[in-house]
Amino acid sequence: MAFYKKQHNKKFGVWYPSAITVGQPVPTKKVAQRLSAMCTVTYADVMAVLGELPGVMAELMAQGKSVRLEGLGTFRYTLSAKGVSNETDFDFQKQLRAVRVQFVPQREGLMTKGGTATRGLVPTGIEWLAYDPSLEASGGNGSEPGDSETGDGDGDGEDPLG
Repeated sequence: MAFYKKQHNKKFGVWYPSAITVGQPVPTKKVAQRLSAMCTVTYADVMAVLGELPGVMAELMAQGKSVRLEGLGTFRYTLSAKGVSNETDFDFQKQLRAVRVQFVPQREGLMTKGGTATRGLVPTGIEWLAYDPSLEASGGNGSEPGDSETGDGDGDGEDPLG
């Protein structure tokens, strides 16, 4: 089940639901354990592959390619840079602020005008519950003991629809 909390946007004077995460992120070891339990690959093999994946992806993206993982989505580099008004002042190294990785979840379904596409990482029928901080303190939400971090999912506190 997923959790939401009510957020108030003072600028527009409206309330809206905001997805939150509960507890700490799930570590690679737990993901590897679940994957190895679901297939014939051992935990050690899954850990080996997951351990090498970031380096392989970085190497491919450094070659100017995007990386598509079936069922997951596509990763590519994007740049944050300062613009200049004259082309003669263009200097990549001086203008570059940051290199980021953009992730676009895979879409499935109709991609034509008027069709409906769904994101591979967003299953249909997610059960959403209002977040109750007292449940986390008592361990009633299924989180790991000692997990206490929460976040609003998008980090900016703005109305995602407005």
